[in-house]
Amino acid sequence: MRRGRGLRLYLAGPEVFLPDAAAIGEAKKAICSSVGFVGVFPLDDPAEVEPDAAGIYARCIAMMRGCDAVVANLTPFRGIGADVGTAFELGFMAASGKPLFGYSNVPGTVLARTGAAARAGSIAIPAGAAIEDFGHFDNLMLAEALATDGGVRLPPAPVADPDRELSVFRACIESAARRLGGGVVTKS
Repeated sequence: MRRGRGLRLYLAGPEVFLPDAAAIGEAKKAICSSVGFVGVFPLDDPAEVEPDAAGIYARCIAMMRGCDAVVANLTPFRGIGADVGTAFELGFMAASGKPLFGYSNVPGTVLARTGAAARAGSIAIPAGAAIEDFGHFDNLMLAEALATDGGVRLPPAPVADPDRELSVFRACIESAARRLGGGVVTKS
């Protein structure tokens, strides 16, 4: 793996589904650049992607293979846990032996979110089913994979717009810069 300036980070996350995805991607890439990294957003070079599922999958796999590490947005999406596509990308990068960095814009544990959703009636838990209680932000497989590279960054309190908030992302990038030698971390 390359180290230091120019390190390529795959920016995984569900923001690709938002109407302002391109703007969010550009903002994330600018934060990466501020510490000497090159951010690679899944929607980069859309003309090169076949507009079908197989083409999108192939492009994302190629992009991940061309990156040195991943920064995964694991903010709950469409439910109580991380986006399943982002979880796949994190697993792919873990299996590729690349450094993993993650963050969520929602504080708390998966146990607390699961309980609250069940009480609200927004999810059904099969009778007698276990709910993991390891104090993690999400499923233990995600949390433990990230633990090898410094864990996951969480906000100290709820944020106003968890789908677009970038302060926790910035803290994650600064942590990656310290760990991987991405450059000088500056406050902006």
